[in-house]
Amino acid sequence: MQRETVSLVSARPILDSRTDKAYVAANLAWLATQGIKLTNHFAVTHPSQPNYVAAVGGDYFGMDHNGFTMIDRNVSSIVDLLEAKGISWGEYQEDMPYSGFQGSGFRNPLTGANDYVRKHNPAIQYDSVAAHGRRLAQTKNLTLFARELAAGTLPQWLFITPNMTSDGHDTSVTTAGAWTRAFLAPLLGDRRFMNRTLVLVTFDENATYARQNRVLGLLLGDAVPAALRGTADAAFYNHYSEIASVAANWDLHTLGRWDVGANVWQFVADQTGDKVRPWAGAVPLSQMYWNESYDGALYDEGESPFYPRPNLSTGRNGRSVLPEIARAWKGSNNPPFYEDKIEVPDGRHPAPGSGFR
Repeated sequence: MQRETVSLVSARPILDSRTDKAYVAANLAWLATQGIKLTNHFAVTHPSQPNYVAAVGGDYFGMDHNGFTMIDRNVSSIVDLLEAKGISWGEYQEDMPYSGFQGSGFRNPLTGANDYVRKHNPAIQYDSVAAHGRRLAQTKNLTLFARELAAGTLPQWLFITPNMTSDGHDTSVTTAGAWTRAFLAPLLGDRRFMNRTLVLVTFDENATYARQNRVLGLLLGDAVPAALRGTADAAFYNHYSEIASVAANWDLHTLGRWDVGANVWQFVADQTGDKVRPWAGAVPLSQMYWNESYDGALYDEGESPFYPRPNLSTGRNGRSVLPEIARAWKGSNNPPFYEDKIEVPDGRHPAPGSGFR
C-alpha cells in the first residue's frame, strides 16, 4: 500500500443494535468475508454525537448529548491535518438538503421520515470547518458522490453517513446491512473507486449501557491484501484509530489529542512502521465500558468549561503535532491531559490530573 495514493472512505451505518447482532446480520456478515473484521473495536462514549466528534477531532471534549453544538474555531480536526498535506477530502451525508447546510436536521416532506440529522455529521460541528466557506462546501449531499465518481473527481478522504432510515437508527440492523451492502458491493468491483482504496464500515455506538461499548468495524477495499480478506484483527481499536490510521497512511501531523496514542490498524501499521500496542492500563480492558462521558467543555451542566490544551510535545513514529495547532495553543493556560497511550479514559475513569469528575 503506497501511503501517498491510498484513499480512505469512512462509511458509517449508524444504528442502535448490539454488535453481535450486527455481525450475524446477513449482509454485514457477507461484507465481513470481503475484508478484515476488527473484533476489539470500541466507541468512546454515549450517545451518538460525541462519537462522531471524536472520530474526526481526537476527543469529544466532555460531550454527553446530541444537542446543537458549535466547537470553538481554534479546535482543529482531521480536516486541518489533511489540508496541511494537500490531501483532498469531503463529507457525503444522505438527504442533507444542500451543501454546507448547518441546520439541526431535515425531514422528508412527503413521508415525514427523520432523514438527515446534524448530530451524525462530524465536520459541521467544528467551527474550523463551518466558519470557513470553502471547507463548508465540502460537506455535501450523498447524491453528489455518484456524480463525482463518474467525473473522476472524488476526494482522497471521504466520510459518508446514511440517513436515519438507511443507517438502521429508525429501522433495524437488517435495513442498515441491506443499505450498506447495496451501496458498497458495486463499488468494491468498480475500478473508478478501487484504486488502493480502504473502506471502514463502523457504528457510532452500541445499544446498551449494560455492556462494553464495542462496535462493529470492517476494513474493506483493494488496499486490503487478498490474503487478509475474511480474517479478523483482535487488537484494541476505537474511533481515534480512524485518525491515527489516516495520519500514518499519509504521514500527516497529529492533533495532539487521543489520536496520538491510538493504535493504527495492524495491516496499515505493518507498512508504516507503527507499533500496535496491547492494552496495559491499570484498569483491565474487561472493566472499561466507555458508556458515559467525562466532564468537559461540552458536558451538559459540567464544571470544566475549557478545552484541554493539546499535548504539544508528544508525537508518534515521527509524526509531530500540526505546527498551526502548536502556534494556536502556545502559552495557553488550559490544562492538558492527553498522553501517548491507547488506554483512553471515560466517565468512570477520567484522565489523571484533568480536573474532571
